[in-house]
Amino acid sequence: MKYKMTLANKITLIRAGLSIVMFLLMITENRWAMIAASLIFAFAASTDWIDGRIARSTNTSTPFGAIVDPFVDKVLVGAAFFAFTEVSYLKVPVWAVFIIILRELMVSTLRVLAALNNQVMAAERWGKFKTTVQLIALGIIFFIADIKLLIPYCSGTLKDVFVFINNLLGGLPYTITVLAALVTVLSGISYLKNNWEMLKKSWSLPVDE
Repeated sequence: MKYKMTLANKITLIRAGLSIVMFLLMITENRWAMIAASLIFAFAASTDWIDGRIARSTNTSTPFGAIVDPFVDKVLVGAAFFAFTEVSYLKVPVWAVFIIILRELMVSTLRVLAALNNQVMAAERWGKFKTTVQLIALGIIFFIADIKLLIPYCSGTLKDVFVFINNLLGGLPYTITVLAALVTVLSGISYLKNNWEMLKKSWSLPVDE
């Protein structure tokens, strides 16, 4: 019997590759690389909706997609937030990013435990909402970063507009990262609550009473 990777899974793997390229561009400390990274992020984030839509509409959902798709989302989000902590003018709080990454590792662990119990832990509504909030937060931070990086290359009215936007939104990355961390924690609590019995079974052994 021959097997062929589904289109949705191919798109998921492309998003994984784009996440790595985006991260490498972000840490080069080059303004044009950062702007390129923001474009890659926007495209990669859009594929998260595309692959899910394709899998559902073509009835080609797979266990691989159910596990790897949310994992790749975590790579994309974690890479961007982590790289932003190194951009001093954005003031993205490291502690909030640590909380986000910690929650993502926890849920990934739950997925592994579910797989070991012959279960597939699909994404919950809270999880999807969390991912949406994270992607929107990152999109805003990328926008703010790009505006600041482009100011020296602008003149006249356009420069005045960019300076105004920078002054207005300059402190927003800190706030929206904390908000994203809060939603991420609430999502993690939901996953723990809904999979608590499976978790207890995984760390326990039967005992004679």
